[in-house]
Amino acid sequence: MSLDGLTREDLDAVKQRTAGLSVVSNTALVLMKLVVGFAIGSVSIISEAIHSGMDLVAAVIAFFAVRRSSLPPDDCHAFGHGKYEAFSGLIEALLILIAAALIIREAVGTLLGEGAETLSPDLLVAGIAVMGISAVVNWLVSSRLMAVAKKTESIALESDAWHLRTDVYTSLGVLAGLVLIRLTGIVALDALVAIGVALVIVRAAIDLTRRSLADLTDRRLTDEEEERVRRIICEHASSYAGFHNLRTRRSGPDVHIDFHLVVARGVPVEQAHDLTDHLESDLRLEFPRASINIHIEPCDEACSECASFCPVAKESGQ
Repeated sequence: MSLDGLTREDLDAVKQRTAGLSVVSNTALVLMKLVVGFAIGSVSIISEAIHSGMDLVAAVIAFFAVRRSSLPPDDCHAFGHGKYEAFSGLIEALLILIAAALIIREAVGTLLGEGAETLSPDLLVAGIAVMGISAVVNWLVSSRLMAVAKKTESIALESDAWHLRTDVYTSLGVLAGLVLIRLTGIVALDALVAIGVALVIVRAAIDLTRRSLADLTDRRLTDEEEERVRRIICEHASSYAGFHNLRTRRSGPDVHIDFHLVVARGVPVEQAHDLTDHLESDLRLEFPRASINIHIEPCDEACSECASFCPVAKESGQ
């Protein structure tokens, strides 16, 4: 399904449907893993059920965060509700860390002899099948989530996508461990695989925390994104004298851009207004959910004719 040409309202609807898909898939996988995990007595499958359970909670949080962030600005939130997505990402990261702690606790207990004999080798095939199904389902759903997240710049959906992508790799790891147990009979491999799953989860939580905090603390856009902003402004260099004080920040799917635009002294207000409208329109083609503020300043130079000026072009020798 192509997302090109969709309106903001249509994209918000697609985001909500995609978040709902994640909730449904995670619910089914959690139930399946719990049933098989307890039937076999496998701590690695149970740890994967816990992992998927946290993914389910994260998916529910993402679903409501996406719905909330799509609301238009109001009296209490004049700049929109984009930070709900960043906040949800931080909560999801904390949930992932809790899941990792629970998995390590269960795995260490198994290595110390608590429940190590409960593993049923005769039912390992069922566990292998469940892990295979989980890997395939999560790969398909995470791919869909990632595609929509990139198109809509949604950190909540991207976080959910990375959760599920991590689940793909951990499911494959558990699957490999169960196959080795069936081939070698070494039951301790089950707990060792579970600890490996937990370490992968911790790394995902750290990455997610870093990205969420960047949004919550109003960190500027990346160097590449700011360069794109500058080049769009410079496409109109013949209509102004210069620009400075460029400031940017991201708030969930929303982007905030503001800068000072220097125009020739004596330019009519209507002409300056038309120029800013044109700049805003071009910037929104690149950043559809951008909130743009342009402050107009008169040029202080004493020249009789305003020459075009572009800092980016000047730095590159153009």
